[in-house]
Amino acid sequence: MQVAILIFDGLTALDAVGPYEVLSRLPGAEVVFVAAEPGSKRTDTGSLALVADGSLDDVTDPEILLLPGGAGTRRLLSDEPVLDWVRAAHETSRWTTSVCTGSLILGAAGVLDGVRATSHWIWREYLAGFGAEVVNERVVEDGKILTAAGVSAGIDLALHLARREAGDEVAQAIQLSIEYDPAPPLNAGSPDTAPPDVVARVRELALSDPALKIPDPAESRRRPG
Repeated sequence: MQVAILIFDGLTALDAVGPYEVLSRLPGAEVVFVAAEPGSKRTDTGSLALVADGSLDDVTDPEILLLPGGAGTRRLLSDEPVLDWVRAAHETSRWTTSVCTGSLILGAAGVLDGVRATSHWIWREYLAGFGAEVVNERVVEDGKILTAAGVSAGIDLALHLARREAGDEVAQAIQLSIEYDPAPPLNAGSPDTAPPDVVARVRELALSDPALKIPDPAESRRRPG
């Protein structure tokens, strides 16, 4: 079973690496990092790089497609070769998935019309412009489409997927092997639990960063041909 994780300059590392740690342990899984062009792709912090061994032309029909998020997704919303690849891969995939703002790429490709979906809490509202039914949940399954909320939610998505593919026992074994048992020292992992001033500060910083600006969905939206 081939799992294709799209990588690109400006991706958020954990969006890709978290699911990779889970899905690479799934029996029979072959996880590949792919990009428009093979080679190193810098994450949105600039200090870490992931390597794509294959191009989009090399990986055309993965059973599982996963799109991470990050500032680099903004460029991809109007990158027609990438969007064409997403559409084609979605046609034959068993599961089409995203983490964080990776769901915006699915939206721009026309995959989320009428689909229940989520994203990072700051950017979730933009999904509606792509025709999605926006859901405030950590992991959302609608048919064969799975979307996760921000960054760390990719681990939850991958465990959900492992459970659907291989059953509870395998998923539990993977969870135990990576010792995924979160116990954060602070209760600020959601805008519903974080102090209001912290929520406002994080939102302001994100929305004031030109690199994070999202184009009007009406301009970037594409539909399958």
